Amino acid sequence: MRIQIHDIIPALQPYIRLICTMACDDAAETTCIRVLPDACVELFLNYTSTPVAIISHELHQRSIATFRMSRPMDVQMRKGAGVVAVCFHPGMAYRFMQVPMHGLSDTTTALADIWKGTAAEIEEKMAGADNNEVRVGLVQQYLFKQLAHGESDLQLTYCLTQARLSGGLVPVGRLAGDTGLSQRHLSRKFQEYVGLSPKEFLRVSRFIFSLDHLKKYPVYSLTEIAYKSGYYDQAHFIRDYRRYSGYTPGQVVQNRHILY
Repeated sequence: MRIQIHDIIPALQPYIRLICTMACDDAAETTCIRVLPDACVELFLNYTSTPVAIISHELHQRSIATFRMSRPMDVQMRKGAGVVAVCFHPGMAYRFMQVPMHGLSDTTTALADIWKGTAAEIEEKMAGADNNEVRVGLVQQYLFKQLAHGESDLQLTYCLTQARLSGGLVPVGRLAGDTGLSQRHLSRKFQEYVGLSPKEFLRVSRFIFSLDHLKKYPVYSLTEIAYKSGYYDQAHFIRDYRRYSGYTPGQVVQNRHILY
């Protein structure tokens, strides 16, 4: 697998976390990997005639959008496949899709079902491009045009920022109070823009925060990681790992086929 990270134009940086190109060499298929949830939406725009990947035992032929909110996904790229991958910040994909996220949470969907004829048009242009820099430019050009179709929700953006800064530990009641929304209204916003309730989003955020600790502090014990990530005890720590990864924390550390 060859992966190249590309620069994001300034106008898209508040919405997009990462853009990269991924190419699976013809020599062999990659092994199956388990990708852990990160509450993000990702696009995989196919510029080849090869199917993109097998995801959770289903073969996807053309460009797809994955809504990996709260469940892991088992992914195997197909040999010869090449894609431009776009990863949005949590809650930011809605601006470019205009479909309620709660109906798509934890699914993989054909991009043609969301962008209709536009997906095929982008695929065709990318297939005819000379190199990946041109392909990435085409994708960013289309995404930039979508910014004119709506405005960001400042209340939701504030809540997402607080969730990130706190590592998922800010209370839902505080978010509602700070934004002047009822918890019910806040929940509707999260369901529409993010695909999860505020409580579930914060829980996933805490799990993601703990995964960051696993990367940054390999010498720490799992007990230390749990407490530094805001877990009250080991039981809750292990429960979340089983829920969001299918493994215990120790197994996540040891398994090389788990991507986080």
